[in-house]
Amino acid sequence: MFWVQVVFNIPVDRAFTYTVEEEVPFGTRVVAPFHGRNLNGYVVGTEPPKEEEASIQLKPLHRVLDKEPLFDREYLMLARWIADRYYSSLGEALAAMLPGGKKETEVPLFEDAGEEVSVTPPALSSEQDLAVKEILSREEGMYYLFGITGSGKTEVFLRVAEATLQEGRGVIYLVPEIALTGQVVQAIRERFGSKAAVLHSRLTPGQRLTEWRRVLRGEAPLAVGARSAVFAPHPRLGLIILDEEHEGSYKSGSSPRYHARQVAMKRCSLSKARLVMGSATPSVEAYYLMQKGEIRGIRLTRRLSGGKLPDIEIVDLKGTEGVFSRRLQEEILHTHREGRQTILFLNRRGFSYSFHCNTCGYEMKCRRCSVSLTFHKQKNRMVCHYCGFSTRPMDLCPSCGSLDVGYYGSGTEKIEEEARKLFPEIKLARLDTDAVERKGTLERILKEFREGKIDLLLGTQMVAKGLNFPGVRLVGIVLADTGLHMPDFRAAERTFSLIVQVSGRAGRFAPDGKVIVQTYMPEHEAVKYAARMAMDEFYTKELGQRAELRFPPFSRLFRLVCRGRSEDVVRGVAEDLSAKLERELRGRAEVLGPAECPIGVIAGNHRYQIILRTKTFLPVHGVLKNQLSRNKLPRGVYLEVDVDPVSLL
Repeated sequence: MFWVQVVFNIPVDRAFTYTVEEEVPFGTRVVAPFHGRNLNGYVVGTEPPKEEEASIQLKPLHRVLDKEPLFDREYLMLARWIADRYYSSLGEALAAMLPGGKKETEVPLFEDAGEEVSVTPPALSSEQDLAVKEILSREEGMYYLFGITGSGKTEVFLRVAEATLQEGRGVIYLVPEIALTGQVVQAIRERFGSKAAVLHSRLTPGQRLTEWRRVLRGEAPLAVGARSAVFAPHPRLGLIILDEEHEGSYKSGSSPRYHARQVAMKRCSLSKARLVMGSATPSVEAYYLMQKGEIRGIRLTRRLSGGKLPDIEIVDLKGTEGVFSRRLQEEILHTHREGRQTILFLNRRGFSYSFHCNTCGYEMKCRRCSVSLTFHKQKNRMVCHYCGFSTRPMDLCPSCGSLDVGYYGSGTEKIEEEARKLFPEIKLARLDTDAVERKGTLERILKEFREGKIDLLLGTQMVAKGLNFPGVRLVGIVLADTGLHMPDFRAAERTFSLIVQVSGRAGRFAPDGKVIVQTYMPEHEAVKYAARMAMDEFYTKELGQRAELRFPPFSRLFRLVCRGRSEDVVRGVAEDLSAKLERELRGRAEVLGPAECPIGVIAGNHRYQIILRTKTFLPVHGVLKNQLSRNKLPRGVYLEVDVDPVSLL
């Protein structure tokens, strides 16, 4: 008889011992009985039972899922680090890191790529050549490619990846969202063929398992994918590329709430590998580390392909009727007459985002969340973008019965309707999560835009990232300040980044690119600095404010969110926990709160948060860990712990 220690994807941080007839290797997945049901688990030990377990009737395993292990002891060390750092169980960490498929299935993504693909790489500019040489001058270290949009960061990444593969070491290439970075994936497909594996959420579990095993066996030494691809199991890891480092999607929203950047730093440290990050708009934290010399900053200042930075014009919307200012209308028509293309950006989908009664002031909110419902005209529904609740729109006020009601604010649907009326001769398409619900729609719209069959493309974040179209002359940011009103210390950083990134879609292949930034806040520093492309001035100003307010990078944050159905119980739990932490931390951290979250209710759960702000991360992390292990929550109350949160909403 043999024994195995198994952990499960549950918030219980211990292993359970089971018996098995034949030896089961460490690092395999199994199915085991647990409290009356069969759960998938991970074998993390193969020792005989401990003394305290000897008298217990141990249960046998139900089934072994893998013939060969999925991970080794070094990989388990990384899983333990993630579980410890982000306050999850080891089983939850492994579940986030490993593929979930029961058996391998074919992956069609690279089917047209042979063993060797003949592609002639473009010649490097002098800046690119120096960047590649500097990164390859050492076998390990952290580098940051700080380059304006269109300066050729991708080609530098690919050259460094090629050199690392020639050293016999593996490469992980991370992108924010695989669906929106098709051009990068295409470049990798052409350059590396079957040496590349793709790991992302659009694959079926079985396809993800196939790609995982290809990486593990060394058949695919380059793994490309979104956030979770940072866990690709390279036997000899030599390089991690983190493209668009500033993106919030690198942070996990569920336990363990890891950040791919922190995991990449840890993996490169353990493997003595290179970490190369890049963006036109680094996160404030990354910029600060470059200034301190902890990350080697490498600048790319020139646009390739004959383009130059676009001319950016700020338009004050105060006094304007509708969402199209006269200047934006003129430029759209001028661009169309020249046979060129326009991208319009708005960071809000739907038709309008507020139902309001002019008689009594009633505002229609989600019955399960403390947010306004968004009107989606095509579906004729009022929809909550947080919990998915929807209801029919109303013709009269449910509070006072008045007919003097209306919908306020503009989403992408409303802009599309207004644009079709203003520019009937222009072919346009909308690109947001509502428009691309049907499979293949995103790819079709981008293909038609690239081929010039669409004159004007309007959308949300989807049009802001990674798109590289020769025909685009004009970019219009319909409302630049939607994010500035958020109660979050990163609001200015996000707005600045968004304006710079969206502006970067204009004039990439010609010297006459134009950007119109429409705003009600033309004097706001984030808007002004972005319009001038005054990168260093913005970061210097922002760092000054962060230092004064003691926010990251001048401190570390822990965010604790208590949630549950009863507001009184949740508030009581938060107040009790806050008082205990105040006593135990004794000045090592500021305990801010508890306070109701900016979005106080989501899906019927009341939410209260406590923020810990500190300069001494490890001692505070340890105190919090001890407190969490002793703190027993009442039934129906849940506690979410977020280390280094990217959002405080």
